[in-house]
Amino acid sequence: MISNQYLDNLTTFPDINVVILGDLDTGRAAEQARKYGIAGSGSTADVLAHPDVEIVLNLTIPAVHAEISAAAVAEGKHVWSEKPIAIDRLSARTLLDRAADAGVRVGVAPDTVLGPGVQTARRAIARGDIGVPLSAQTVMQYAGPDIFHPDPEFLFAQGAGPVYDMGPYYITALVNLFGPVARVSAVGSTGRATRTIKTGDRSGSEFPVSVPTHVAALARFHSGAVSQSVFSFDSPLTRTGIVEITGTEGTLVVPDPNMFAGDVKITRSRPFADHRREPEWEIVEPVGIAAGRGLGVLDMARAIRGGRPHIATGELGYHVLDTLISIDESVASGETVNVDSSTDETPLVPEDRDPYGATL
Repeated sequence: MISNQYLDNLTTFPDINVVILGDLDTGRAAEQARKYGIAGSGSTADVLAHPDVEIVLNLTIPAVHAEISAAAVAEGKHVWSEKPIAIDRLSARTLLDRAADAGVRVGVAPDTVLGPGVQTARRAIARGDIGVPLSAQTVMQYAGPDIFHPDPEFLFAQGAGPVYDMGPYYITALVNLFGPVARVSAVGSTGRATRTIKTGDRSGSEFPVSVPTHVAALARFHSGAVSQSVFSFDSPLTRTGIVEITGTEGTLVVPDPNMFAGDVKITRSRPFADHRREPEWEIVEPVGIAAGRGLGVLDMARAIRGGRPHIATGELGYHVLDTLISIDESVASGETVNVDSSTDETPLVPEDRDPYGATL
């Protein structure tokens, strides 16, 4: 489902040339190739063997992210993977170690954090627009992907659920804003043991649920900041894209981290007599061009040619995965779990970046 969004952009970025699409269903790959005017299509093996492929974009299901990425690395290809990097720590760590040995790069979604939304928020916090950042609140709750996805089973299997499916957007945004996570505590529940597909040819079919579908998580960051997050596929009341950062001088609203742009807003304390009124908002001037999914691939391509680090690195993806797994472990154990990994500060995107400019 996500390939259309990537291909809409990658086929319009001058610095990227999409040469072949692969899929388990080679007919589906051929259909997408025709739709986007791409010369080649075939199997995964055809993609990995193609001599002109430098970066493999991995849009497979989460359970095989590490397997496909490792196969690409073994062929000497750089990899950009959809989130999460893997569904367990060992395969993710092994992938990164093998990539380092092979001299190739791994990048991991979400690349939404490279868009003007999160980038503008980061600059506002760095300027001190809300004083010292103290805490965050995030909410992602709706009825679940079985209401729209024709094949939703994998989203309710191990390595998915709301934490692994949507958590990467929110946790990656928070790590960009606060730095690495130190420890987490979480509780969770599974609303229904089975779900029913509601759209497509298999509408009405039931399937089992094997993961928590509602999770509430607390996190402490090495910076001292804290956050509270809700990740739910159980709520008839849809509330998504909520990321609020509170500092000593105000609260900053970050746009939906599943999107690339949106208003960055700040509200400040008011006298008690006014505190129940609608908040007064300051709009922060956005910085950058939104473009869309594929910005991470573009950044990687330019970084490879320029000999600089790319921004959404495998190490960032590993730390986010480690945090998600730690949340999962806390739900299971009822204990606070330390997050053993860390990650360097994520570089800002240059303000003058133009995805549609030819630079290579």
